[in-house]
Amino acid sequence: MYIQTIAWKDNAIRIIDQNKLPQKLKYIYIKDISSLWKAIKIMQIRGAPALAGAAGLGLYLGIKESKAKNFGQFIKELDRLIRYLSMSRPTARNLFWALERIRKKVLKHKKNPVFELKKIIFNETQKIILEDKIACRRIGEFGARLIKDNDTILTICNTGIFATIDYGTALGIIYRAKEKGKYIKVYVCETRPMLQGARLTTWELKHKGLDVTLICDSMAAYLMQKKKINKVIVGADRVAINGDTANKIGTYNLAVLSFYHRIPFYVACPLSTFDLSCKDGGDIPIEQRSVKEVRELFFKKPIAKKNIKIFNPAFDITPHNLITAIITDKGIIKKPYKKNILRIIKNKNAIK
Repeated sequence: MYIQTIAWKDNAIRIIDQNKLPQKLKYIYIKDISSLWKAIKIMQIRGAPALAGAAGLGLYLGIKESKAKNFGQFIKELDRLIRYLSMSRPTARNLFWALERIRKKVLKHKKNPVFELKKIIFNETQKIILEDKIACRRIGEFGARLIKDNDTILTICNTGIFATIDYGTALGIIYRAKEKGKYIKVYVCETRPMLQGARLTTWELKHKGLDVTLICDSMAAYLMQKKKINKVIVGADRVAINGDTANKIGTYNLAVLSFYHRIPFYVACPLSTFDLSCKDGGDIPIEQRSVKEVRELFFKKPIAKKNIKIFNPAFDITPHNLITAIITDKGIIKKPYKKNILRIIKNKNAIK
């Protein structure tokens, strides 16, 4: 069964409601930009690469009925929509990258009539979606070279079909290694508080025929101590120019544990996740989410009293010195990260 996380269908944005998984694979249709904003905020759609597609289609959805008479009116309206979508989730670089890319495309064609500018936005978004499919498969191809037969891999959150358009970054590496005939066992951290690992990643891996075992987040150290893990592969929501990486909260824990136990720790992401305006992890904005996510077990059953203070950052920063390599759609980036990140982005050439 082919699964695509987000697409334009029947004059609306069709997404998989990820909050219904694993009980139900349900598609929902979004017909206005405010509904898309909410879907991003409550994580009905999530994952940095998938949010690039969502941002582009959201812009088109918001602007397609525009009554702007000229470019000045059009760009003013477009910028308002861009600011609105930018407030949905602050950490995922790909969302902002897509919005910036589309705006530049519009500016390049500012002499075109308004109806053509709308088509340009839609077509550019379709390119972004297609490019993600290609990029993820390239990440998988490069990353699969690092995977050995009978490896046992630990991962966190969801970096597969549901985080991208249809394949995955970190999980895409695992899928490609399996396609090459390698047997792989995967341990998945449940990923508190939203349980993306438990709800989404285990569903995907089982669907793909992988040997998957779910663990509580706090069990990772025990597995490493018992020499049960060969590699750790995670995704990324934003990467600074020095290689510091923002990813789902708990990733830094795994990086420290991997360093101590001398286990390779890999980050997988497309080049669109890199942010050259961030000199290091300190420049990456960290999203603070609702206390309900921690206080209630997936919004259903209270696990702490209402008067208990709660701290709920959605992401943490893994310092570059804890990362073995960053696997991208243009190749595998190794240390020194700043030099090699700049080279790969500037030259657009694969790194071996």
